[in-house]
Amino acid sequence: MLREELSLAVQNGKAKDVAALVEQGLADGETAQNLLAGLLDGMGVIGEKFKNNEVFVPEVLIAARALNRGTGLLKARLVEEGVEPLGTAVIGTVQGDQHDIGKNLVKMMFEGAGLKVVDLGVDVSPDDFVAAVQEHHPQILGMSSLLTTTMGSQKDVVAALAAAGLREQVKIMVGGAPVTQAFCDEIGADAYTADAASAAEVAKAFVTA
Repeated sequence: MLREELSLAVQNGKAKDVAALVEQGLADGETAQNLLAGLLDGMGVIGEKFKNNEVFVPEVLIAARALNRGTGLLKARLVEEGVEPLGTAVIGTVQGDQHDIGKNLVKMMFEGAGLKVVDLGVDVSPDDFVAAVQEHHPQILGMSSLLTTTMGSQKDVVAALAAAGLREQVKIMVGGAPVTQAFCDEIGADAYTADAASAAEVAKAFVTA
């Protein structure tokens, strides 16, 4: 019952209700893992609705804020319980591109799918992507471009990872308005998705395969 209430509170973007339910659950002896499952259920529903154009970016952002309120309260307890994220993803907007709304949505959806996300921000150079893969050992590297003029940087990152001997260690996901499946195939990336919710589904499949 509490799990369903948490799910609904996230879907409705009610951060205060999420916090109260999490605190109540912990006081009643619920495991942090079970409470987290309720939060992720809610974000999963929002992701599916977003993919189907039933909700839009503002609703996703509000739901994500509620989710983050709950996960923040659970963080220490999850560590105590030894709960590990499903996997790690490094994400960023490529060099020369300052757009971050799409990237931020992907980050929220990834976190909602149970992944740890290392967000490198915008205007990220190929060398910085390589350094982050070396440091964090992610299963996934996600790149975004909103401009046709910056798409080529995605190819540069794939090449830089190959030159560093890291290409086979990470699944490369690409996205952004001008990016297509054909471009993904051309540069040798592993996956292209048209929206953040689909990206989270693919990422989850990669780390649980």
